[in-house]
Amino acid sequence: MSAPLALADVQAIGTELAIRWRDGRESFLPLEALRRNCPCALCQGESTATTTYSPKRKDYSPESFVVRSIQPVGGYALQIIWADGHATGLYPYSYLLSLGEESPPPR
Repeated sequence: MSAPLALADVQAIGTELAIRWRDGRESFLPLEALRRNCPCALCQGESTATTTYSPKRKDYSPESFVVRSIQPVGGYALQIIWADGHATGLYPYSYLLSLGEESPPPR
């Protein structure tokens, strides 16, 4: 059985979110890609037993891609507070790790 994902450090540096995992791996995720792929119901839509809600149209501004703060949620996710006020997305560690594995390594 593998150990659960755990953060050693996370920081917004320039235009990237830099994550160091406790197992030694590192992820560098573009902030714009994180915001455009926000997993919250407002951004992705949602389904209930009777209805499917489409995501709302998003108008991004430069502040949409700037991190105001990052808060851990339990031991499984990060909540990113964006400078434009958007704060409803919870980014599970597994999601962040998978995005980091899809991105090319930094140059």
